[in-house]
Amino acid sequence: MSLDITLSYNNDGNEIDVFDANITHNITKMAEVAGIYEALWHPEKINAKKAKDLIEILTFGLEKLKRKPDYFKEFNSSNGWGTYKQFVPFVEEVLEACKQYPNADLNVSI
Repeated sequence: MSLDITLSYNNDGNEIDVFDANITHNITKMAEVAGIYEALWHPEKINAKKAKDLIEILTFGLEKLKRKPDYFKEFNSSNGWGTYKQFVPFVEEVLEACKQYPNADLNVSI
């Protein structure tokens, strides 16, 4: 199972995807500890509807992840599907897309 995040625009009734990223659910504990689980997996719980709604939260979480890599590596999945090495670039990619398309609609599929 995995998380799929899509940023899109509605153009006269047509959904146009401008960004899509996917990562395993095995990373959820790391996301929780970094303070970005709800933003990524359940944005509706924090009333995030647009990409710009995630920028501040992801920025803070990414800084936290980068500040203590050894600590966060403790949450690596034992099977190798869901590691710090995979999660940090994922968060960076989502954050950059949110900055690039701040008014895009945020869609999450889990």
